[in-house]
Amino acid sequence: MPKDINMTPEIDTGYHYQLMRRAIDLIDSDQGRGKSLDDIASEMHMSPAHFHRIFSRWAGVSPKRYQQWLALDHAKVLLADRHTTLETAMNVGLSGTGRLHDLFMRWEAMSPGDYAKGGAGLEILWGWFESPFGPALIMGTEKGICGIAFAAETGAEDAMSDMLGRWPQATFTEDPTALAPLAKKAFPKDPSETEGPPLFLIGAPFQIKVWEALLSIPTGHVTTYSDIAEVIGHPKAVRAVGTAVGRNPISWLIPCHRALRKSGGLGGYHWGLPVKRMMLAWEAAETA
Repeated sequence: MPKDINMTPEIDTGYHYQLMRRAIDLIDSDQGRGKSLDDIASEMHMSPAHFHRIFSRWAGVSPKRYQQWLALDHAKVLLADRHTTLETAMNVGLSGTGRLHDLFMRWEAMSPGDYAKGGAGLEILWGWFESPFGPALIMGTEKGICGIAFAAETGAEDAMSDMLGRWPQATFTEDPTALAPLAKKAFPKDPSETEGPPLFLIGAPFQIKVWEALLSIPTGHVTTYSDIAEVIGHPKAVRAVGTAVGRNPISWLIPCHRALRKSGGLGGYHWGLPVKRMMLAWEAAETA
């Protein structure tokens, strides 16, 4: 790992971020599920109106709506009601309407030969940005975003170390200014934003197939690891599919959070299950 890289995120993780994280932890707890908005606001030492305003601006949905989608059986409800048939989605080019992740993503994959070189000769820019899901580390090349990591659960140093280790021979340069336009498209302030950022997929051929399948899942819908295995032509490779989903380097934009176990369990999430649950609740609330 390059020793001259400052791994501390240069973003605001101050009062409001910490406050909303406490609120979300409370809403997500067994004790918080029965609490009213007034109760939660009181525990945050805020008036209900102020809490509602701050939460809605930070999370994109109201605390009441968010709370509704954080039921213990949320994943099972999604699997029963919003289970996408990937084969159909991929055959007809299915996409939803309204939000960035429902729109066709322009993407290009690195050749297998270049991938085998571990990123040798590749310059990757990186920077820290605010996101609805905590500090986000964005990495990109001249071809588009190649990595997004979330540090709310793992910590900034571990998130950076993880991403640097994926392409050990690449040259990494901190340049948030150059990445800012891509970051704006990745986390648009305006929900009607229609143009997503270009993506540059750096992975093995099998991984690329899995990530392409993930891109077919509309916002607010989910699929299973076994469905993905089926649609990419490897029905018995469910475990390998799970590994490829977990190694997705472009979290959120390649929606690995929409892949669930066949039983309805959340499965794992590389950047922490609380982040995965928040993403699913966010999307489900907005498409309800």
